[in-house]
Amino acid sequence: RGVCQRTRAPGKERSRLEPKALGFREGGTGMFASGWNQTVPTEEAGSMAALLLLPLLLLLPLLLLKLHLWPQLRWLPADLAFALRALRCKWALRARALAAAAADPEGPEAGCSLAWRLAELARQRPAHTFLIHGSRLFSYSEAERESNRAARAFLRALGWDGGPGGGDSGTRSAGEGERAAPGAGDAAAGSGAGLAGGNGAARGGGAAALLAPGATVALLLPGGPEFLWLWFGLAKAGLRTAFVPTALRRGPLLHCLRSCGARALVLAPEFLESLEPDLPALRAMGLHLWAAGPGTHPAGISDLLAEVSAEMDGPVPGYLSSPQSVTDTCLYIFTSGTTGLPKAARISHLKILQCQGFYQLCGVHQEDVIYLALPLYHMSGSLLGVVGCLGIGATVVLKSKFSAGQFWEDCQQHRVTVFQYIGELCRYLVNQPLSKAEHGHKVRLVVGSGLRPDTWERFVRRFGPLQVLETYGLTEGNVATINYTGQQGAVGRASWLYKHIFPFSLIRYDVTLGEPIRDPRGHCVATSPGEPGLLVAPISQQSPFLGYAGGPELAQGKLLKDVFRPGDVFFNTGDLLVCDDQGFLRFHDRTGDTFRWKGENVATTEVAEVFEALDFLQEVNVYGVTVPGHEGRAGMAALVLRPPHSLDLMQLYTHVSENLPPYARPRFLRLQESLATTETFKQQKVRMAEEGFDPSTLSDPLYILDQAAGAYLPLTPARYSALLAGDLRI
Repeated sequence: RGVCQRTRAPGKERSRLEPKALGFREGGTGMFASGWNQTVPTEEAGSMAALLLLPLLLLLPLLLLKLHLWPQLRWLPADLAFALRALRCKWALRARALAAAAADPEGPEAGCSLAWRLAELARQRPAHTFLIHGSRLFSYSEAERESNRAARAFLRALGWDGGPGGGDSGTRSAGEGERAAPGAGDAAAGSGAGLAGGNGAARGGGAAALLAPGATVALLLPGGPEFLWLWFGLAKAGLRTAFVPTALRRGPLLHCLRSCGARALVLAPEFLESLEPDLPALRAMGLHLWAAGPGTHPAGISDLLAEVSAEMDGPVPGYLSSPQSVTDTCLYIFTSGTTGLPKAARISHLKILQCQGFYQLCGVHQEDVIYLALPLYHMSGSLLGVVGCLGIGATVVLKSKFSAGQFWEDCQQHRVTVFQYIGELCRYLVNQPLSKAEHGHKVRLVVGSGLRPDTWERFVRRFGPLQVLETYGLTEGNVATINYTGQQGAVGRASWLYKHIFPFSLIRYDVTLGEPIRDPRGHCVATSPGEPGLLVAPISQQSPFLGYAGGPELAQGKLLKDVFRPGDVFFNTGDLLVCDDQGFLRFHDRTGDTFRWKGENVATTEVAEVFEALDFLQEVNVYGVTVPGHEGRAGMAALVLRPPHSLDLMQLYTHVSENLPPYARPRFLRLQESLATTETFKQQKVRMAEEGFDPSTLSDPLYILDQAAGAYLPLTPARYSALLAGDLRI
């Protein structure tokens, strides 16, 4: 009948899973994973607290004898407090996982981590608002029922007829345009009544299955409630989901769908017109196509939401989605593609579970209201934002698009207390004109990544008092850092306590060769304070790196072997960080973004920070370009002016000369109306570098640093020719 392979015979008693069956081992060092199989959390808490306080007593004589260690030791109380919070978070997640393992396999709380967490919240906080999207509000009870309907629709596509004792209990959805009152239908959603044959057998029993168990269904949808219900429904049905970036079309879109092995595609009706040239290729791939909404659809494309609304909203058995291992892949998220075609990063059930603890680590509570305007097809929006909100049972205000002009009014209207950012969003906000709505808001915490120091200071000064919690992490990575002290410009700390819970290292890196520096024994070398180093993290069962869909060769550059001892394997983040003498981590540059000129390494972030200190510049993108006849790459800066200012080349040259060494001064300038970015607002350095600085092919105003004249001058065709001929020194 096409029933999922993970099903069990009805009535068969499910044995209680031991922690090791959940993928956890005693003494593990992965996030939330170490010590999961200890059995007495209260005793563990007491012993761990004593263990954490012991260093204070041991270090007291050292404090008196070696005062030069004070820069790091002064942060020890904050390090201890965060370590305790991380351990409490780990224990809470462990308790949830064990409860799910012991639950009745026929019940909803025995499924995958998304399924049992939704069922748990629908039982514990049924009327509490989970999601606000425009004028629509959804309680946790409604979220559970909507995702149950979606799960049943996908189970029909699997050929599932409900199985013995598994029909259609629950209530049907409201009619078109109707909304059930918050909390209504809770009894139906959580009644626990057996699924009772009937309609399931009639509709699914004789139909050919559209999907196979464990198949991948791709979502090409804007951020909204329907995205969430379908994602949650796919998880409950035991299917894998692939989040496809909404801007992809033609070759990149087909590449993504092929790489993750998608068997079906759910697309937004508003995308059909732009996707029309791709439809023949999509059909040739054998994809089943659904539209997420009504309209006049091409032949072979049906309205999935209509099918979902016809389903009952009762719970589906948990065994349908319960994974065999927490390291099984349940989701694909595509990398941003700044250096080539996107890669499908494998996301495991373990990572979903870990992300449930994100906001708890950040000190967010269940009564907080979180503002989320990030794309759901990336980890920051879906896993940290949505799954993190589920982890604490809070409320999320979801915006399909970010509007800097509307932001503070939204915060006032919904009483927002937490804002999840990426750095460019904060830059947009500080560049907005003053408004009344930005005063008297309730925002107390902003958490995210990519906030540059200059924007950080301006943001807090203008919109504070509030706390900034800068983080660092990668979609496919096994390491993350959190700046829990609020130290401006830092992305985290490298205290021994933090590294014991979340291990990582900084190693010396040769920018010219593009590889780590090794000692005579062939091992990598740890950096000293203040020295840029490559961030790496050990790969283990508790901190795995699952790689990418499409073949092991895609992950080759991400694995480093024999780092500190023979046989060890580390994940290569590809990022250079600096640890200062106080133990604070600061982002330095991407390994591919740092370039070499005049025999020196140039970090694009450091150059950009110097430019951003000029009040007439709003945005800056620094990158290296190849110059014929010259070794290495010369610096080039794309600039966007802050209205109503004009470009002051004399002031710019003076400022650059005073604040940057000669080799780091950009040789070329490109004035633009706006900077090219990815869907997650990351600057497009590779594309800009490929476009170069030829005035005959670029319409933007270009300037060149004339060493003899001591000024930036317009890059005319004559000067360009002189440069190529070697008559113009740069």
